[in-house]
Amino acid sequence: MALKVKAVERLLKFDKESAGKYRYVMKADLYTSLTQAKVIKEAALRSGVSQGVMKACWDAAGEVIKAWATEGHSVALPGLGTMRFGLRSKAVEKVEDVKTSLIESRRIIFTPSVDLKDELANTAIQITCIDRNGNEVKRVTSTSGEVEDPENGNENVNDNPNDNGNENQNGNGGNGGGDSGDED
Repeated sequence: MALKVKAVERLLKFDKESAGKYRYVMKADLYTSLTQAKVIKEAALRSGVSQGVMKACWDAAGEVIKAWATEGHSVALPGLGTMRFGLRSKAVEKVEDVKTSLIESRRIIFTPSVDLKDELANTAIQITCIDRNGNEVKRVTSTSGEVEDPENGNENVNDNPNDNGNENQNGNGGNGGGDSGDED
């Protein structure tokens, strides 16, 4: 599995130092969202439990997590970490000014487990560089969690934009696809 990243050349406008200059901006390249039905089907296949039983368990776990989280608990998500609800609000000096209108937003806070963080840290990275005209100009791949610097003699770099990125220059094979996502 590899985390796919796109580095797209963009004209920056938000930073005084780099405003009006082109820079390569990286972001995780996301696949399509997986449907609940597909996830249930795969979980049933991996566990040997029927899809009907898995769906019932999935729905029940979702209801339990929602109920406990809305009661103020931090709830464990198996193999992933914990989630809880939180909020962002304004601060006031006087107690008589405290009111619900001070709440600016309600949030879902996810805290990943150490194992999940380690898995991400050890996941290979595949970067596809795209210039301002939409042309692929470079690929960088790693076989571990570190992205190596091609300028310092690293052999795990593929500078051939016509190659599919599945092999690095030293012939040690490449990386498969993966799914990634951002959580706020």
